[in-house]
Order: sequence, then structure tokens, then C-alpha cells
Amino acid sequence: MNSAMRLPGRIGPHALLITAAAVPLTGWALHAVTLYKQIADGRKDLLTGLPCRPEFAAYGERLLRTRRRDAVHVLMLDGVGFKAVNDTYGHAAGDTVIQTLGRRLAQWSSTRQALAARLGGDEFAVCAVIPPSAALAEITALREQLRQPLQHEGHTLRLDVSIGIARAADLPGEDMSRILRGADTAMYKVKTGGASFPYCATRDDAYAETVNGRRAGRRGTHLLAGAA
Repeated sequence: MNSAMRLPGRIGPHALLITAAAVPLTGWALHAVTLYKQIADGRKDLLTGLPCRPEFAAYGERLLRTRRRDAVHVLMLDGVGFKAVNDTYGHAAGDTVIQTLGRRLAQWSSTRQALAARLGGDEFAVCAVIPPSAALAEITALREQLRQPLQHEGHTLRLDVSIGIARAADLPGEDMSRILRGADTAMYKVKTGGASFPYCATRDDAYAETVNGRRAGRRGTHLLAGAA
């Protein structure tokens, strides 16, 4: 094949933007830009625009490799009373709550080295680099921001979240998956009254019992256990 006709093996977003700006988007160039946008959009949650679990996990693994573990914090967040909002005001109000939480988490993350993601339903996660001396104060302030009420079609919707914290330094040698499991268990303890916020995951939390890979106590796990 003539070297002038070879297609590049990898096209990055910056190269595509340069191509788009330099020449009319026709033929292969238009297809490449469209394909890249589809791939990028497919990695985001449709309701909030936040990244999904795979991108979140990859981001966390990069921080574990490149930053001091005592500064890497993983938060698991779950809405409180979300079902009541849906049942009382309808699913549009529930979507507004999810979008608002996502926007507030994105704004908080944009001011520091952090990434927020929606994991599903009213569950979110954040991975952030925060100086150890300031971490609990910053996370407490985030919780207060998330709890601020919002207006929807003339109604005041009051928000609340349960937050579990996992500090990478408390789980030496563990990967992102295990740290996130610790944060999830910590969040569940806070939500059910087994611990008070702020609560940081222990190694036992990171190795808490699961049902088919899911934390015991999650919605639907009783069905999995019964089917086993």
C-alpha cells in the first residue's frame, strides 16, 4: 500500500480537533470525529454526564500509581429518601435530584484533582487527592453542599446523602476495586446507623462479605442468595 494512503493507527482527541479546524469534515475525517464522539459519549452517564464505573476505576488506579496513598480518598455516596421523592413528586423530580447531585459533585471535583462518577441509581462515587490534614473537613463541607434543598415545579426537595470514606493509606497494597468496596461498606454502615459520619473504611470493611460480588444488604442481594 502506498504510504500516503495508510490510515493512522491511533487518533487522539486533539488530533481530531486539529483536523476538524483545518479542513472541511468530509469522508474519513467526518467519520473519525463522529466515531470518537460516540465512544466518548458512550463512556458517560446519560442523565448526569458523569463518567461511569470503568473510567472511574481507571482514574483511581492512576492516582494510586502516581500519588501518595495518604492523599488518595475514595468516597461512596448514596441518596437518602430518593424513593420517597419519586413516589411523591414523580420520576421527573427524581431525575432532577440525580442531575443536581451529579452537577454538584462535578463542580466540587473541578476545583481539585478529583473525579466524580455515577455508578447507577442514586449511587455516586468520588476519587480525590486531598491533603490528609484537610480531608475530613473538605468531605464534610461537600456533604453540606449536597444536602442543600432544590426547587422543582414549585416544590422544595430536601436532599440528603450517606457518605462512606476509604483512605488508600488505610488499605496498603489494595487496588481500586478493593478500596471502593471498603468505601461502599463504610457508606452502608453510615446509612444504616452502624457508624457515624465521617467514618473511614477498615480492612475488614474492604473484605466484607458479598453475595455474588455485591455487598450484602444491597437491594436485590436477598434474591441472589435465595437462588444460590
